[in-house]
Amino acid sequence: MSAVHPKTILAPSDALIIVDVQQDFLPGGALAVPRSDEILPVLNGYIERFRAAGLPVVVTRDWHPPDHCSFKPQGGPWPVHCVAGTAGAGFPLELKLPEDVRIVSKAEDPMQDAYSGFSGTNLSAMLRALGIQRLFIGGLATDYCVLNTVLDALRKGFGVFLLEDAIRAVNVRPGDGERAVARMRERGAVALQLKALMP
Repeated sequence: MSAVHPKTILAPSDALIIVDVQQDFLPGGALAVPRSDEILPVLNGYIERFRAAGLPVVVTRDWHPPDHCSFKPQGGPWPVHCVAGTAGAGFPLELKLPEDVRIVSKAEDPMQDAYSGFSGTNLSAMLRALGIQRLFIGGLATDYCVLNTVLDALRKGFGVFLLEDAIRAVNVRPGDGERAVARMRERGAVALQLKALMP
């Protein structure tokens, strides 16, 4: 078990980033991440804390065209998933997103994949405009879109808290999730759990 940051108090320059918590990545979806539904109540706890503090909540989503290069019919590694406008690309009702949630769509170009929420989006500019310095990042999946979003955030100079109780891995190869967490922590992400986030 990795060490967890003891206590963290939210600051005015903080934002919550929820990565790709979409129907197709949940149980029964086209590309279901094992035990992904377990993170929904935990993410709701984080959303509650950020809403109470008046801080931004941002969600990223895969918003693929039907012929996206990552899909198996196009020679990619994944089944068809999160096609823009379909039910599978939607957010689950169990995720209690605030009315003023900011939505960032990614991987819209059929010829280019985008695991990171920063890849080809306005996410960085949006956060800078809001004066954000620290990001609290959770969602799906640990070993792909969470990993790449966290690494990009660190490269761009943001402080990053990895919400270890609000991520789940695909684990195409056994241990991928654990290796991804280790890599994020090595690069400077700080592990956090909801119980350590001060109200």
